[in-house]
Amino acid sequence: MQRTAPRLTRILACAAVPAMLLVAGCSSDSGGSGDTGASGAKDKATATASETPSPAQTTKTVEPAKFAKLPEACKAVTAKTIDALVPKAKTKAGTPAPSSDLTSRGGCSWNGLDDKGVKGSQYRWLDVSFYRYTSDLTLGSGQERARQNLAKELAKVQETQGAKKLRTVAATGIGEEAKTVTYQLRKTDEDFVYTSVIARSGNVLVLLSYNGAGYAGAPTPSETTIANGATTAAKEAVAAIAAANK
Repeated sequence: MQRTAPRLTRILACAAVPAMLLVAGCSSDSGGSGDTGASGAKDKATATASETPSPAQTTKTVEPAKFAKLPEACKAVTAKTIDALVPKAKTKAGTPAPSSDLTSRGGCSWNGLDDKGVKGSQYRWLDVSFYRYTSDLTLGSGQERARQNLAKELAKVQETQGAKKLRTVAATGIGEEAKTVTYQLRKTDEDFVYTSVIARSGNVLVLLSYNGAGYAGAPTPSETTIANGATTAAKEAVAAIAAANK
């Protein structure tokens, strides 16, 4: 009976305390230490501090994109190289590809038929495209995004329907990484030889395709001729990226 009054007083006192403080300051009447409330608050504060990320943890960074500009696609391959690779080009200045944002993507193509009279004709086509990737906290750096898309574009070329004698090799001296894919394709009743170069320079991806065929009895161009031509043009296209960003 002697405990009744003190216990009732304690219960009434706790009833006036906000609910969120009951656990800390109004523990059961078990005769525990009066430091229980202070200790609980301290433990809670410590737990909250440990759960709150530090500035170093909350600050996420990504590598800046290396290049901010793309070259003019139709000027990325020199006129001398165009004359050598696409004799009798319909438009020596090239035909630009449609683009809604030339800072992110651009392209150009050349094609022509070199008529050699009774010796037949040689057809050539050259196409170059540029894709620039920006750095993004969610998607990653521009360099990494370009690297990922290089793999995707390479897979697309390797899956070309009807391709024969397809061969993929690593190319040196073309950007930071590059692959060349050479194959043969039958179309318009002629045998075409193709070489595609997929290259990356920083955050820019270069896709270049060069192909040719012989018409009216003219011989089919050799794989070496097409591959060497594509490599020459690809090196110039990659060099144009750095030149555009000086």
